[in-house]
Amino acid sequence: MSTAKLYSTYKTKMQKIADVKYASAVLQWDQETYLPPKGNDFRGQQIATLSEIAHQLFTDKTMGELLEELSLCEDLTSSEKRNIVLSKEDYERNIKLSAAFVRQLSETVNQSYHAWAKARKENSFALFEQPLNELIQLKRQEADMLGYEQHPYNALMNDYDKGLTVSKVDILFVELKTPLLNLLDSLKNKKSIDNSFLFQEFKKDNQWEFGLEILKRIGFDLEAGRQDISLHPFTTNFSSKDVRVTTRIDEHDFSNMTWSCLHEGGHALYEQGLPADQYGLPLGEYCSLSIHESQSRLWENCIGRGLPFWQHNFKLLTNSFPKQLKDINIEKFYKGINSVSPSLIRTEADELTYHFHVMIRYEIEKMLIEGSLPTKDIPACWNEMYQKYLGIKVPDDNRGCLQDIHWSHGSFGYFATYSLGSLYAAQLYSTIEKKYPAVSEDLTNGKINSIQDWLKKEIYCNGRYYSSEELCEKATGETLQSSYFINYATKKFSEIYL
Repeated sequence: MSTAKLYSTYKTKMQKIADVKYASAVLQWDQETYLPPKGNDFRGQQIATLSEIAHQLFTDKTMGELLEELSLCEDLTSSEKRNIVLSKEDYERNIKLSAAFVRQLSETVNQSYHAWAKARKENSFALFEQPLNELIQLKRQEADMLGYEQHPYNALMNDYDKGLTVSKVDILFVELKTPLLNLLDSLKNKKSIDNSFLFQEFKKDNQWEFGLEILKRIGFDLEAGRQDISLHPFTTNFSSKDVRVTTRIDEHDFSNMTWSCLHEGGHALYEQGLPADQYGLPLGEYCSLSIHESQSRLWENCIGRGLPFWQHNFKLLTNSFPKQLKDINIEKFYKGINSVSPSLIRTEADELTYHFHVMIRYEIEKMLIEGSLPTKDIPACWNEMYQKYLGIKVPDDNRGCLQDIHWSHGSFGYFATYSLGSLYAAQLYSTIEKKYPAVSEDLTNGKINSIQDWLKKEIYCNGRYYSSEELCEKATGETLQSSYFINYATKKFSEIYL
């Protein structure tokens, strides 16, 4: 068989697997948005079946033989060769997990998610403890099956950012911790910023319409996506032409919805920008979750908490909420949305204390996966670390260890990518500013073309061709440097807290 026919067979197989995976993703999206409560059990069965089928199709012996044969072909294009290399790596990783294990994991995730939702409703970690414990045991088994060096947590982090390890993250957090603490300490003696205007009554419908308009203004294509409400904001996609975001609305906290829209909007722009002609193939997928998070943090913080962005959008804001903001000028608004103060909720944290929220989760996950922290002790450990890192007392489970959806999904190894995303975002944005010196002026005038064009060219179009570090170096000329975030944060908050 010719190379062209072999590659066509590979592409057809991969797209068939993608169809099954995305069908499962649609069911998962529905589960977190519109599923009626009585549908929980059958939905879990449906998702588990599709997960098992997708795994069986991908790990079939004929797929391994096809990939092996294609890996020896010398007349593939560079993109085709890269797809084969990445698919072969994925295949070799996936064959370490049995179809039965994949199904069991999927079923346990379904049970865990619904237990978490119930525990949230009743504000009781006890209702989540046993399902979570079962899931943690499975994730520890998964780490053993996949294999690892030095720490079992490395096997799980690798799922979210290939090559990411405990030692690498530990070093980055050491680099961050002292400068962040010093910066926070310097702000303590400054005049506090009033952000009370953000906590008035903001009607749900008004916030919803405002959020949709903001999504449009950053370039989200509503003909290739939509927004809905969920317990925890997230982004999912079924192709680059169908990308879903969700948000949540608190009628007494304007920040909750607005920066969820910007954060998830950043994720969605990345998904919508991936190459449609690579559907189902590695080059049609995102680079890593660290890079994915760089896109959400770039739009949420570097742009969405920046003065130029609001100089253009402030009129829309005041027209949408004239009563609440009648006495608020843009300077007061800008300072208010960048107020720094230790808080309980990660997704609502300021840019500086946010990293301590991540560090806490990272440390707890490491202990859970290595077995040094029993599941039942999570609340006590969580509360102790919040007192230690942020100096605040956790009043209940909902504002403590139940606030994130990640553990109910089995997403152990994810959290470090949030901080990495912030670091990548600062470095990418610094490069954009050097490339386009008028970018701030453009944002003031509502123009995002220069930003979008650069991201499409340097980030979106590459899919998984490069690793996170390789992509960063290609786009910025350097591998990841924490100094970009430290410099960005120091300059920004020193100017805000004069």
